[in-house]
Amino acid sequence: MKNTIIRYGLRSAVSICLLALAGWFLGKNLDYSIQEVIGYAGIIVSLLFVFLGIKHYRDKENNGIVSFGKALLIGILITLIAALAFGILDVIYIEYINPDFVTEYYSHYVEQMKNSLSQAELETKLAELEGQKELFSNRFMSFFLMFATVFMIGFIISLISALILQRKPIPGN
Repeated sequence: MKNTIIRYGLRSAVSICLLALAGWFLGKNLDYSIQEVIGYAGIIVSLLFVFLGIKHYRDKENNGIVSFGKALLIGILITLIAALAFGILDVIYIEYINPDFVTEYYSHYVEQMKNSLSQAELETKLAELEGQKELFSNRFMSFFLMFATVFMIGFIISLISALILQRKPIPGN
């Protein structure tokens, strides 16, 4: 089980990092909302290794049998590897690759809000956004937010995969 988790966790981690980097560099001229959709799509695609890892364990290592609990555990552990990798990559991106990202992102949303909110609403939202900007500038918080995002999506994929792939032994065999 350990080898399956490491193998599929690393595959998921490498794919999430490659897809994120490709999205950041190839999509840097795209609108932030489109970049966000591409980012979530990359997370989901890379977490398909959760399903594949559980299936591999069930079919190749455990004689076609896996309980829901064991399948969920495998999925969560694969997800943890991918989430750690993505959290670390996000910190590297914000600290070294694109240190202006938080400022650029903030400016983009300020412009959007100026076009859609009244002056009173704008001032309230700007105060909230300023607090969030400080939060996102903290590398530990940035790591945690990206880790948690991938982990939550991966947990859902693990849950669905465990439900689909669970297979109990046939009585009498």
